Amino acid sequence: MDGLNDLATYLTERLGDKLVGTALSLGELTITVEGGNLVEVARFLRDDKRCQFIGFIDTCGVDWPARARRFDVVHHLLSPRLNQRIRIKVETDEITPVPSLTPVFPGADWFEREAYDLYGILFSGHPDLRRLLTDYGFDGHPLRKDFPVTGFVEVRYDDERKRVVYEPVRLNQEFRNFDFLSPWEGVTYDLPGDEKAKPN
Repeated sequence: MDGLNDLATYLTERLGDKLVGTALSLGELTITVEGGNLVEVARFLRDDKRCQFIGFIDTCGVDWPARARRFDVVHHLLSPRLNQRIRIKVETDEITPVPSLTPVFPGADWFEREAYDLYGILFSGHPDLRRLLTDYGFDGHPLRKDFPVTGFVEVRYDDERKRVVYEPVRLNQEFRNFDFLSPWEGVTYDLPGDEKAKPN
């Protein structure tokens, strides 16, 4: 933990106003930066002799729909030299792109495509920003908190037409009145072994 405190102090001294803030939680250091400083900060973390965060682990999105800048873009880096991880966080909205980290970490390519596909987060300077996991004609971004759980479109194979068809989602009545009670809570008969659990 002392190492992370020292690292936070060092980054605050070296990066100064490029950092919006630092936070130490659950044994990991999180630094928050503005989008315009992201690439420069990531390059510093990779190249600085005291940091050497050369391992790119992940980029993900977090949706906070009540905020004006509703998305957090979170990058996770690893320094084998320090045996430590660091998290870089950037806030953005639905229309403001975040600079791509692919010039610094080429491995960020598909992670940024995934964040674009599932959250609709835009990345400027990305070499190939297109959907990765959903279909070409998919409408919306399924990991946004305001995306309906059932989706908008249902895909099925039609035997009569001998092809895949897309139809609007229809909820059957049985799903609207679904009983969420666990089947174990509704059991009224004794199962073998229950006598052991009953008080005498």
